[in-house]
Amino acid sequence: MQEETFRVRFWGVRGSLPVSGEQFLTYGGNTSCIEVRYGNEVLIFDAGSGIREAGLSLMGEGVSKFDVFFTHSHYDHIIGLPYFKPIYRCSTAVRFWSGHLHGQMSTREMVNEFMRPPWFPVGTGICEASLDCVDFRPGDTLSPRKNVSVRTMSLVHPGGCVGYRVDWGGRAVALIYDTEHEPGILDPALLDFIAGADLMVYDCTYLESEMPTYRGFGHSTGMHGSRLAKAAGIPRLAMFHHDPSRTDAALAAMEQEVQAFFPGAFAARDRQIIDL
Repeated sequence: MQEETFRVRFWGVRGSLPVSGEQFLTYGGNTSCIEVRYGNEVLIFDAGSGIREAGLSLMGEGVSKFDVFFTHSHYDHIIGLPYFKPIYRCSTAVRFWSGHLHGQMSTREMVNEFMRPPWFPVGTGICEASLDCVDFRPGDTLSPRKNVSVRTMSLVHPGGCVGYRVDWGGRAVALIYDTEHEPGILDPALLDFIAGADLMVYDCTYLESEMPTYRGFGHSTGMHGSRLAKAAGIPRLAMFHHDPSRTDAALAAMEQEVQAFFPGAFAARDRQIIDL
C-alpha cells in the first residue's frame, strides 16, 4: 500500500440483518462494516457480519493492529464480532472504541455483553489478542493513530448512534449512519460536521415515499443524503445501510433516481473500494 493512499472499503452495506440469494448478488448481503485505510494504517467502523471477511483479508495482508469503532450496538452492527479472527490471535492487538452509551455502559462492559453465554458459547476470556477498550463522549475528537483525526457527533437513532469523520492528509470521509432527518430540514450541526468531505457514507434505508410509514425508526433516505452532500460541497455520496428487502433491481432503481438529482451518488456494494 502506498503511503499517500486514503481508501474506503465496504465489507458490509446492509442494515437490520444479513441477506443472501440470487436477488442480492450485486450489492451484497453483509451488514455494516467499513474499512478506512490511510497510508499503512487501518481503522474499522462497526462489526456487522462483514467484519468476518474484513478480518481474514487484513490478517492475510499482515495487519496486526486493529482499531474498531462502534457507531452503536444494535444487532446488525455487532453480529460479526465473535467471528473476527484477529481477536483470537496472540500476535494481534485490537482496540475497541465507543461513545453512544456514554454514562450508561463502558466499551469494555459492552463488548463483554456481546460475547457471553447464553448468547454465545464463550466469553471474551477466550480471546488471545491484546484487547483494549476506549470510551469517549460524542463530540470528542479522537487520535487513534499518528497524524489522523477522528471527529465524532451524536446522530438521531433509537438508543443513540455516533457519526464519525476521518481527516487525514487534507482529505476526509464522513460516516453518517444510522440517523433520521426532519423532513425539509438540513441539520446545521450535521452540515458543519460533514462540510468539505471528499466522500460521505449516508443512511439510505428508506425511500422518500416510505418515510411517513417508518417515522421514528431512526433512518433516512438517499435523496436527503444527496441534499446534504450538495449543501456541504461533498462530491461523492455512498448510499449505505440498505434495507434487507431491497433487491439488486430495487437498489439499481433507487441509485438511478438519486443520481438524477445528484450525479455523485452511488449505492455502496460489499467489497467495493473507493480511493480518495
